[in-house]
Amino acid sequence: MKVINKTQILAAFDADSITQLLKTGFIAYSARQVQMPPVQHFRFEAAAGDCCIKSAWLEREEYFVVKVSSGFYHNPQQGLPSNQGLMMAFSAQTGKPQVLLLDEGWLTALRTALAGRIAAELCAPQNVQAIGIVGTGMQAWLQLQHLKTVTDCRQVWLWGRSPHHLADYCQRAEAEGFQVNTTQNAAELAAHCNLIVTTTPSREPLLQAEDIRPGTHITAVGSDAEGKQELATALVAKADTILVDALSQCSQYGEIARAYQQNLLASVAVVEFGEILARGERVRKNEQQITLADLTGLAIQDAQIVKGILAKL
Repeated sequence: MKVINKTQILAAFDADSITQLLKTGFIAYSARQVQMPPVQHFRFEAAAGDCCIKSAWLEREEYFVVKVSSGFYHNPQQGLPSNQGLMMAFSAQTGKPQVLLLDEGWLTALRTALAGRIAAELCAPQNVQAIGIVGTGMQAWLQLQHLKTVTDCRQVWLWGRSPHHLADYCQRAEAEGFQVNTTQNAAELAAHCNLIVTTTPSREPLLQAEDIRPGTHITAVGSDAEGKQELATALVAKADTILVDALSQCSQYGEIARAYQQNLLASVAVVEFGEILARGERVRKNEQQITLADLTGLAIQDAQIVKGILAKL
């Protein structure tokens, strides 16, 4: 079995080609061309950690992929990264292990950031006045990086709990040409931004319905397991259109789960990424709509990013 380390993986990463593979993955999932067993979730309350195991196979592809991804949110206090993980590619003909990708969680982070890029392509307002980033970790950074291809806006509002982490992020972003305002008040961020990305593992809402202006798009990536929530239920119900990676996942434990289960979305258009991409449409129909993209993370996207990496090696 071939073993590939993080350095080799990052050297082979090409954002544009992998973005196209992810779009293909979304379309294939919604067209029911993917085998994707239910996600396994672990929660480690004493260690402020969680872990998921995901697997998928796109019909007729050479490999099926199994991914283990963890987030332990007190790790930075010990000088360790919050996220870890690996991916394994197996032959779909013999079941034999083919490749072990020791990505240390980077492939999960990158495919999530590129899904955020796709969400912005489909939903962002034409005139982005300022980008709001909720969170200061690796995903918060990658989301901002990959929005560069979607919008020329370089005005950023950044929310975080730690003044130290806010300052570090601000320094990095300003070095890349962004103008950054920091805040510990999420409502202040929302007052200035019409493109917002939430990236935290919060278990209580950070943004309320009254915080969001007409014409705003929100991409929510933090709620990927039961109990997580970054947006108030009333805010989710306030959206004109909601884009989901998989309705089956999002309705169980995504950002929309509570509103969906309380039957508050009966008058809201809820559509999967794959459906919109297959039709070649944009979600946003006018500049007053509030749109929301709920990303719980699809295993097919793990398979697709592995395919993109292996194609370069």
